Amino acid sequence: MNKRTCTALAVALAATLTLGAAGCSGGKHTGAGEGGGKNPAVANVGKVVGGTPVKGGTLTVLSNQDFTHLDPARNWVMSDMDFGTRLLYRTLVTYKAVPGAGGNELTPDLATDLGTSSNGARTWTFHLKQGLTYEDGSPITAQDVKYNVERSFSPDLPGGADYAARYLTGAEGYQGPAQGKHLDSIKTPDDHTIVFELRKHFAEFPNATVMPTFAPVPKAQDNGPKYDNRPFSSGPYKVESYQRNKQLTLVRNTHWDPATDQVRKAYPDRIVVTMGLKATQIDDRLIASQGADASAVSWGALRPESASKVLPNASVRSRLLAESTNCTDMVQMDTGRAPFTDAKVRQAVMYALDKDAVLTSSGGPAFNDLSTAYMPATLFDGKQPDTLKIPTTGDVAKAKELLKEAGKPGGFETRMTVSTGDKGRAEAIQESLAKAGIKVTIETVDPSAFYATIGDTKNRTDVVYTGWCPDYPSGSTFLPFVFDGRYIKDKGNQGNQSLFRDDATMKRVDEISAMTDTKAASQAWQQLDGEILTKAPAVPVLVRRWPLVLGTNIAGGYGQTSFGGQLDYATVGLKNPAKSGN
Repeated sequence: MNKRTCTALAVALAATLTLGAAGCSGGKHTGAGEGGGKNPAVANVGKVVGGTPVKGGTLTVLSNQDFTHLDPARNWVMSDMDFGTRLLYRTLVTYKAVPGAGGNELTPDLATDLGTSSNGARTWTFHLKQGLTYEDGSPITAQDVKYNVERSFSPDLPGGADYAARYLTGAEGYQGPAQGKHLDSIKTPDDHTIVFELRKHFAEFPNATVMPTFAPVPKAQDNGPKYDNRPFSSGPYKVESYQRNKQLTLVRNTHWDPATDQVRKAYPDRIVVTMGLKATQIDDRLIASQGADASAVSWGALRPESASKVLPNASVRSRLLAESTNCTDMVQMDTGRAPFTDAKVRQAVMYALDKDAVLTSSGGPAFNDLSTAYMPATLFDGKQPDTLKIPTTGDVAKAKELLKEAGKPGGFETRMTVSTGDKGRAEAIQESLAKAGIKVTIETVDPSAFYATIGDTKNRTDVVYTGWCPDYPSGSTFLPFVFDGRYIKDKGNQGNQSLFRDDATMKRVDEISAMTDTKAASQAWQQLDGEILTKAPAVPVLVRRWPLVLGTNIAGGYGQTSFGGQLDYATVGLKNPAKSGN
């Protein structure tokens, strides 16, 4: 979204916390502990930390980066979607604001219900609630939702969710609402009704309307790419000020009516996001939780090197959230550029990779599970298959054999782009691939610019380390987005960073998408996962947890499962607002 022998940190954790020696063994790691309590990192999984918040005060968010996007037409990164849709704008449908599996359940937001289908789930109708308004008191209309869906097609607004492009009738070649061009497949017979005409059956369409693409944007407020700096609020907060890479301040939207909103509680009076901090500095401040930091939370996950300061300390551990991200980290190779046009070269990377080393660099088994498939375990009925049975420490001899068969007996050189936060993981990958003769140069990019960088398919490196999260519990929101070559874009490319264009895969995607039996479709997605794996466009590496340490004055905190384990901003607040300094 995303080497070495065991480090002293991993050894210390194993000894102190009885996590076992699996981090160095080469054996398969599992999520054991979530049910049996063996993993201390998951003690608060599915729970609310800090009790019920009191209304008022200032919630501070400490961040090492800026947002990727806040414009709802462009917002398709888990943390940004959580922040945007919980605080700044509402969508037709959203997720319930509860911890645990309940957070995966849909609930109406702007709409009165979860939509009504007809025409074999090719037509979907939604009715908007009465009394919905923007931050200036003007009414939210169905036409505003239509307008934002249309503007998501604009070439100057890349990066957003492309469900509309994949499913709406007549979307092929559409370039947005400039010059008054509109999609006939989105109808608004009145201000409170919106109808979507799809080109194929899509029973899961309500899940797609959770995406920020389906938030309203009034045409009069749209100023193109600049909208990213100041989205017009339909949620409980509005932007007071935003200095890129420095600070974002949100204040209450006094025209938001809680009577129309069953999800957002809007406890704090203000929310201040302070950016540009060092990740380890953020960890240390939240662990100490002194002064204003007691009313703070972290934007990013706890750094692996901070685990030894948290897990052995019961008082700090009691403030730790560590939900699974449900997202698979992958090494994705550009299958359209040599030498990665050759499947044997890609398979060599798969065999050379020491996943155990990457796991160790990520904080060990307390915060990660190894991946043997592309889709996470939740899309395999709880357990990923191990189709290829490659040792978790890799098989260098097999990798060298494959390279020799590919005409690369001495290996080759390549470059890999990673987010700065993944540099340690990249170094573990670099070291393990070097053993097979694959020399990797690492290029790091600031997290806020990472997706734009790797999404520029003409000017990126041949290898990237990134990940993908299902937008809802279905293979239809994973494999087609990561491996269907028909939706690759020159810029703003998302998901398919291996630029994989495989006719057999795309044909099978269409066949499964047309299935009306959801159980049969689920099994078919699982089978397709293994088939793609043998072609090796990407190497699945990890499914991480999202460890977050909360300040001691934080209440209502839990990891929202549908937003990759990030803090649910819909319900978080403070125990004592007076202590927040506001």
